[in-house]
Amino acid sequence: MSSIKQSLGLVSLVVRDYDEALDFFIGKLGFLLVEDSPVPEQGKRWVVIAPPGALESRLLLARASTPEQEAHIGAQTGGRVFLFLHTDNFWRDYERYRAQGIVFVREPKQEPYGTVAVFQDLYGNLWDLLEPRSPTEA
Repeated sequence: MSSIKQSLGLVSLVVRDYDEALDFFIGKLGFLLVEDSPVPEQGKRWVVIAPPGALESRLLLARASTPEQEAHIGAQTGGRVFLFLHTDNFWRDYERYRAQGIVFVREPKQEPYGTVAVFQDLYGNLWDLLEPRSPTEA
């Protein structure tokens, strides 16, 4: 029997405007632009970003194109933490994000699984900034 290998390649994030989203994710969070290609037949762009150092995970910035989609900007998960941004240095990123004006809605906390704080993106979606505890710390 052959082994199966799967991964999530893209997670779609509904945004109001491509450029304001890029300003936030690249300008404030330090994400990298992977692709920004026009899709003229749909009047859209294919905009993919990734955290620095990410090997497989990517975020597709999808501009809302209907009133129903617009209503879900910033609330794709009904107020729950939506995305989990892992880091190799929590305090470096936490201080850098705060200096960029990123709003943290839950202050840093040591949990059994690592150091974590919750921040909002420009639309109000909640993210965990998380430095997972290494197996040797457990």
